[in-house]
Amino acid sequence: MRPPLRATPSLSLRWRVMLLAMSMVAMVVVLMAFAVYAVISAALYSDIDNQLQSRAQLLIASGSLAADPGKAIEGTAYSDVNAILVNPGHAIYTAQQPGQTLPVGPAEKAVIHGDLFMSRRTAGDQRILAVHLQNGTSLLISKSLKPTEAVMNKLRWVLLIVGGVGVAVAAVAGGMVTRAGLRPVGRLTEAAERVARTDDLRPIPVFGSDELARLTESFNLMLRALAESRERQARLVTDAGHELRTPLTSLRTNVELLMASMEPGAPRLPEQEMVDLRADVVAQIEELSTLVGDLVDLTRDDAGQVVHEPVDMSDVVDRSLERVRRRRNDIHFDVDVTPWQMYGDAAGLSRAVLNLLDNAAKWSPPGGHVGVTMRQLDPSHAELVVADHGPGIPPQERRLVFERFYRSTTARAMPGSGLGLAIVKKVVLNHGGLLRVEDTVPGGQPPGTSFYVLLPGRPLPPATYSATEPEAGQVDAATEAGGPAAGDEANSGESANVISVDSQSARAR
Repeated sequence: MRPPLRATPSLSLRWRVMLLAMSMVAMVVVLMAFAVYAVISAALYSDIDNQLQSRAQLLIASGSLAADPGKAIEGTAYSDVNAILVNPGHAIYTAQQPGQTLPVGPAEKAVIHGDLFMSRRTAGDQRILAVHLQNGTSLLISKSLKPTEAVMNKLRWVLLIVGGVGVAVAAVAGGMVTRAGLRPVGRLTEAAERVARTDDLRPIPVFGSDELARLTESFNLMLRALAESRERQARLVTDAGHELRTPLTSLRTNVELLMASMEPGAPRLPEQEMVDLRADVVAQIEELSTLVGDLVDLTRDDAGQVVHEPVDMSDVVDRSLERVRRRRNDIHFDVDVTPWQMYGDAAGLSRAVLNLLDNAAKWSPPGGHVGVTMRQLDPSHAELVVADHGPGIPPQERRLVFERFYRSTTARAMPGSGLGLAIVKKVVLNHGGLLRVEDTVPGGQPPGTSFYVLLPGRPLPPATYSATEPEAGQVDAATEAGGPAAGDEANSGESANVISVDSQSARAR
């Protein structure tokens, strides 16, 4: 078993950036120092060679070496060079600076013997030039390198000091730039710590338009999303508490009344009232169960419990109709469903369809008719329509019916939690669909209500179902009603692809 990794201490980002800047500047300074030193050294030594060459050429060109060699060599003693003249008869004339001796080595001896025409070399602290003349005479001259070495030594110290100052200045400048550049990161860190410590979700001020500014904007978007999520959670808890309190209070009252009537010596309630009380208790328990189920369905996505898979919408509609018929066997459902497949949350889609059918059945009069149709609009979109002939929804309330716990004045006398259509809206939009509400019979009495749900997906293969072709006028009618045109771009090639339609908030017209 591998031992657990230990957290190793590391430098802060500010120090790392500053050290990186110092390292880069130090590297550049060292390279520049070597380059400057090499160029100046080469120039100084080349200048010494040129001086020696010029002095030799001057002595040779003047003819004094041939006319009076001793006097010509003695004249060099008043300059800064040392000279030796060796004639073919091996007479030697010398003139040297005080404290200096011109060294004669193998290279100079080779020139004297005529083996070399000319040689240059450095011996100790002198630069030596040896030249063999045509008459057999050899001229050796040298120049001290001590002044040049003193200059190079000073240059080394200057480069070292300037380089050190440059690195120090780079460190200070890098620290200042790093501090200024990482200030937004510091603000982000403080904001994250503030959120973790105090739940304060105030946005961070944004300065500039660079990458860090965009990072700050993204963090502010995350803070706003978190604030909105918490606000929705708080509102949900508040609304759920309010909605749960009403049936719980009524249920408690009825249970207490039943218990009181069963106490010894307590007056007995009439049998019919007992039956009504028991029915009320059962109804209130069912109402609580429905409300809790709706709350669970409404929060399933946030809890990460959604599993996406291919879903046969015609099968979803059939199973939902079977459940609604058991509860409202007095309602006639007129069904015309085209086989259609979506990729999404099967449980969520089933709940949304069931809620639409329950809503239509609830508002339909006894013996009424509810139309359930699903038709293909284009190769990648179908439309589910649930139409009832109830009292209808006023235009000013059509946007509100999809809000959580909203119940209109007429709906408050009916059973329900106010969450059914909110679940429908959330499921439809999460699957990339659209939702709208219209009158079933515009201007009618009653007008009824029709819910139109646009569903992305694809038709099931004919080998599985004998899908009917849409009628000629259906696509145009859907386009006029707000559905997508037949040429809308969508992905319908594979059942495992999530079809994406521009999701909008539920529209009511």
